[in-house]
Order: sequence, then structure tokens, then C-alpha cells
Amino acid sequence: MDRFVWSSGLLEINETLVIQQRGVRLYDGEEKGKMDVGILLLSTHRLLWRDHKNHDCCIAMPLSQIVLFEEQAGGIGKSAKIVVHLHPAPSNKEPGPYQTSKYSYIKLSFKEHGQIEFSRRLSEEMTQRRWEHMPVSQPIYTSTTSQAGRMRAVGIVGIERKLEEKRKEMDKNISEAFEDLSKLMEKAKEMVELSRSIASKIKDKQGDITEDETIRFKSYLLSMGIANPVTRETHGSGTHYHMQLAKQLGEILLAPLEEQGGMMALTEVYCLVNRARGMELLSPEDLVNACKMFEALKLPLRLRIFDSGVMVIQLQSHSEEEMIASALDNVSEKGSLTSEEFAKLLGLSVLLSKERLLLAEKMGHLCRDDSVEGLRFYPNLF
Repeated sequence: MDRFVWSSGLLEINETLVIQQRGVRLYDGEEKGKMDVGILLLSTHRLLWRDHKNHDCCIAMPLSQIVLFEEQAGGIGKSAKIVVHLHPAPSNKEPGPYQTSKYSYIKLSFKEHGQIEFSRRLSEEMTQRRWEHMPVSQPIYTSTTSQAGRMRAVGIVGIERKLEEKRKEMDKNISEAFEDLSKLMEKAKEMVELSRSIASKIKDKQGDITEDETIRFKSYLLSMGIANPVTRETHGSGTHYHMQLAKQLGEILLAPLEEQGGMMALTEVYCLVNRARGMELLSPEDLVNACKMFEALKLPLRLRIFDSGVMVIQLQSHSEEEMIASALDNVSEKGSLTSEEFAKLLGLSVLLSKERLLLAEKMGHLCRDDSVEGLRFYPNLF
């Protein structure tokens, strides 16, 4: 950490921002740094860190100080890290948060993921060494009189150290308790790959099993999971993550939607996707944000919200006129139908069946009788 100096955080002439990642904590070797979680920035010339709350607190280190770096995988209760090994600090170094350090390396702890993309971009910059070809017009380091981010009073530091020791002990206990779960997660990916391998070999199987049994067995195997699910660890956070997730959803939802008549409730999609993702579970918020990008990415799916607030995923080719006509034909044939009866006829969920009937009613093709026996729909003869 003694390689870092105080900085204004502004880019110099000929210096370009490459990538930035929120939720990063700095470690001086094995010890947690004095400062809280902040924003890590990589430019063509420097590695910068800015405090999340106090933007005046900013430190920087030239990329020329880096010898090599390596990734350190996370686990239960532990964030993934990048370990950066450094050259000795120069004798004429400007002031910084640390004047000396017993470690020759630092750790970048990614609390909000994104370490894989950051590591890739850092590797590119270390290979290209653009700071040698485009030197900045002013010195890299900028001194500042601000004392922001400097060491707090000894009493506060002592309290923080005790709290940190308790947290480390708790993390260790949790990690030991969930060791078996980590092994299970590793085996889950192997099982997904095995299932796909078996499914592909079934295509060449002749005679021993019928075609219907082959199709059913392949369906069971393929439903076991997604081999390489899009995660925040592999694609960072924000818009880029949701775009990649939307593309993957567009691939895996086509077949189920076609089997369900072109439309599925978002709750059903949520269960289907998370079952396929195995241990890499998806939050409802991320699913909704990804689905909202279907039309912008010109995918064959779209998110639809009915007047009642029910959200569904449907194919772009799904015809609303056909849906209304189907509801009208079934109600006319039976004389009257409830949502439950209509659901049994079409093999759909009661929720989607009710929305179809309500849509046909809204267009004036059906009318309702709402009584103590429930809601029943009739053909509109007026």
C-alpha cells in the first residue's frame, strides 16, 4: 500500500479511462486497508481508488509499479480478489496513506463482483504498456492538502481492528460449515456437461428405445441446467450484465414458450430459469431488468404487462387475435366457462387462462357473470 499516493483523481493529458468497478476494498498484503469500500478505476497509466462516500479521498499508483497479478477465487462469505505484486516503492515517492509497508503486494477485493472483466482489461494494459508510448504531460502524482482518508484516531482504529477480527472468525466458521456445499457446486457443473453429452449421443442410438422415449429422455437431461450461466462474476454489473443475461434467456426460453402456446407467466419463467441455473440463482429484479431488454436487443421475445399487473413473457410472433379467437371459440362451444375450466381445456395455468378471458371481454367478445359461484364468462350476444 505504500506505493499509493494521494491524488486529485483527475485524468492527465494522454491518459484514458479503461474500466471502473464499484464495491472494491484494498488490502495491504493480508491486512485490510484503513479505508472503506470504494470505486476502483483503471486507466492507461494508473490504478486509482476513490472512496465511495468521500470523493475527495482518492489515491493512485502507476501501472509501471506492477510486476504481475493473479486472481484469487471467492467462496462462501469471501469475495473474489486480484492479488497484485509490486516493485519496491521509489525513494522520491509523494505522500500517501501509507509511508511504509511490510508487504510487496496488495489485494483488490471485489464485493460487487466484476473481477473477471477487470482482470482481463488489466492484463491487456500490462501487455500493451501504453504508459510507455504515451507519457502524460504532467507528473502522475498530485499532492493534496486534504487529510481525507488518513488514519483515524488510535482509539477508533483499535475498535475497528477488534470488529474485523470477529468478522474474520465468523467468516472462517461459515466457510468450514459450507465446504460440502462448495464441492456440490463444482460437481453440479460436471453433471450438466455430462447430461448434454448423453443427450447428444442419444441422437445416434437406434432400435433400443422408441423415438418418443428418446425425446422425453433428452428433455429430462437438458432441463438439468445451463452449462455456462451468465453471472455477475463473469460479466460485471449494470447494463452489460443484463444485456448478456437477456441474450441467454432468449436462447433457453424459446422451446418452453413454443410448448406453452407462445406465452408464460413471469413467475413460471423465474422458476424454470433458476432450476436450469442450478446454484447460480437469479434474483427477481435481475430477471425483470433482463426481460425489459428483449425488444431493444431485437430478440424474438418480449415482456408484456396486462392491465391487472400480471407480467408474462411471450413470443414476438404470438398473435393476440388468435388468442382472443381461441377464447371465444371455446366459450361458444361450451356455452360458458370459468378460468379453471378454460385452463384445463388448453393446458395452461389458471392465471394465464383468466387473462385471456379478460382480454376477450375487453375487446367485447365475451361478457361475465360474477356470482357466489365464481366468475363465469359467456359469449357476448349484444
